[in-house]
Amino acid sequence: MMNKYTHSISCLMFIFFAVTVCFGGQANGSCLTGSAAVIDSKMTEAEAFDGLASNCPDKIRRKQKLLTVEYCSFDGKLHRGQLVIDAALEKDIKKVFALARKKRFPIYSVIPIADKRFRKDGRWDDDLSMVANNTSGFNYRLSVGSSHLSKHAYGRAIDINPMQNPYIKNGAVLPSGATYKPQTSRTLTKNHPIVQEFIRLGWTWGGNWTSLKDYQHFEKPLQ
Repeated sequence: MMNKYTHSISCLMFIFFAVTVCFGGQANGSCLTGSAAVIDSKMTEAEAFDGLASNCPDKIRRKQKLLTVEYCSFDGKLHRGQLVIDAALEKDIKKVFALARKKRFPIYSVIPIADKRFRKDGRWDDDLSMVANNTSGFNYRLSVGSSHLSKHAYGRAIDINPMQNPYIKNGAVLPSGATYKPQTSRTLTKNHPIVQEFIRLGWTWGGNWTSLKDYQHFEKPLQ
């Protein structure tokens, strides 16, 4: 028989559980059930490649595939987005996103960088995508501060939650305003299940680099 004391304890435990689920970095149950997903991106293939740099070789463009992915977002709900990636990496990406959803790892959004919100002077702009905390893949561009092509230019790289997992070199932090706090649930660390899964699949994590840290970045060598 429940008295006032045990009833109060039960209520407090319920409230604590609800707060933990909603705000403790764990997405709610809707991420694991058949609930309708919030649509972050539903581009056609033509839209996903609109505005692509004119100097991108056809042989690279033909290797790219527009994938639909689902993930738990920061609001604790199931979201559906799209990622452009080298078609040869489709199985890897599906495995990682399945694990992320199972672990309830929050991903803010996954939208191709061709989206109008990520354009500057009509061209795809990585900075705008990063500031929006968007997860993205293919982007025919140079590596930051270099004269050689990024692995993103081949569709063999993905950046995840840039605002929580920034690029850091010699005190410079990208994107602007980003902070790296390893203890938070949206941040990637060396022993994080997502990082470990990428590495198991043969990818490299920018957080393991020594000359700089690119915590958002995963890439797989050309084959």
